[in-house]
Amino acid sequence: MFKNFTGYGILAKHQDDKKQKKASENKSLVKAIKIIAVTLISLIVWCLPSDAFGIPDLTLTEQRTIAIFIFASLMWLTEGIPSWATSTLVIVILLYTCSDSSLFCFVDGIDEAKLGTLISYKKIMGCFADPIIMLFIGGFILAIAATKVGLDVTMARIMLKPFGTKSENVLLGFLLVTGVFSMFLSNTATAAMMLTFLTPVLKQLPANGKGRIGLALAIPIGANIGGIGTPIGTPPNAIALKALNDAEGLNMGIGFGEWMLFMFPLAIFLLFVGWFILKLLFPFSQKTVELKIEGAKETTWQSYVVYVTFIATILLWVLDKVSGVNSNVVGLLPVGVFCACGIITRKDLEEINWSVLWMVAGGFAIGLALQETKLAAHLIETIPFDTWPAILMMVGSGILCYALSNFISNTATAALLIPILTVIGTASRENLEALGGVSPLLIGIALSASLAMVLPISTPPNALAHATGMIEQKQMMRVGLIMGVIGLVVGYTLLVVVGKAGMI
Repeated sequence: MFKNFTGYGILAKHQDDKKQKKASENKSLVKAIKIIAVTLISLIVWCLPSDAFGIPDLTLTEQRTIAIFIFASLMWLTEGIPSWATSTLVIVILLYTCSDSSLFCFVDGIDEAKLGTLISYKKIMGCFADPIIMLFIGGFILAIAATKVGLDVTMARIMLKPFGTKSENVLLGFLLVTGVFSMFLSNTATAAMMLTFLTPVLKQLPANGKGRIGLALAIPIGANIGGIGTPIGTPPNAIALKALNDAEGLNMGIGFGEWMLFMFPLAIFLLFVGWFILKLLFPFSQKTVELKIEGAKETTWQSYVVYVTFIATILLWVLDKVSGVNSNVVGLLPVGVFCACGIITRKDLEEINWSVLWMVAGGFAIGLALQETKLAAHLIETIPFDTWPAILMMVGSGILCYALSNFISNTATAALLIPILTVIGTASRENLEALGGVSPLLIGIALSASLAMVLPISTPPNALAHATGMIEQKQMMRVGLIMGVIGLVVGYTLLVVVGKAGMI
């Protein structure tokens, strides 16, 4: 009866506003506590006596790098501030305290031997424009242009058509097409697009049927697994490739095509594994379903430019060892062509996911600091990494990455683990030979990060699929865990075999 009162709406809105304000205040308080706690811990590490670390002759720049690494790790874990903001802050702190352009109070009057090796400020700032960053920008530009001219819709319609109308085959079609798109486009954008195409299909299925759940889950599984297939499929791939190809580090020269040679088949195999799991857990009660993908393709001269450039870029990426053109350089081809032709405008550039690029740059900066300050070499000399069991390093790091990536950004996890594992791998090369060497160790981290899909918060595609309201968290957890276990076992087995064969 009170709801008929004319002032009820105003009163209810007032109560809702109070609740939202209180929730916002509580959230702000929790964030403030996280920020203060992480900052205090980092400052304590920064100010500790150097002999407290148990590392002989530890220099000030090395100790500062340790403190910055701890700050980044804890901030990424707690998300006191956004992950990309943490990465940016890491670069700024390194510039002001550990570079050859540091603030005077951090360098003046300090004995050079005690201060240690300062990092070139140009190298730190160069992390924002690393060749791998350019590769990712090329991928983003390619995706934006494809969407503008309807190439993505056309490709989805063509690629899904062969799967016919049988429900189980349609499920396989959505898995494979989503996976292939995610190899070259953002997995978040791919998931959003494929969920749009899936909507009319779901309407044809019984409301209480399990098949609907399987189809909805196919999108995040396809998007997460597909990213494994190429170096630009997901940021952790780029971070691993950067560490492996660093001219001043491992210098392994792994190309775009070489990565795809062993990771593309793995991604396809895991997508088929996902198909069998979804068929088993969520069988269709309706045996046929009709595919309807709305959207018309453009037939302007600009659309043909996109088609030709898209094909040329993919071919040059896959055949980079044959053409002699580095895959990072190839990534700038669509940037130059599309900008010159007016296909990409200034407004389109705003759609690039700059937060991801800054996040990756922060990971590169931490790796650079470990190398340039000589902290990596110091750790190798001090800690007997070569006595650690190879299987413990390989499997343990993969499980740790998988566990962390289910709760925090997979990019943050890779940026956190890969620099330190590069140090460990370098020190344990001979020990790791029995399991294929350093490459499986680092590529395994990128793989483990992509396999983390247990919770709605684990990846953006998971969140998008969960938001449809058709998937319960326990269903996502069950499928995610099964895919994770199978993926880790099969993935690491492949990496060890390929590593032993000298293919990576």
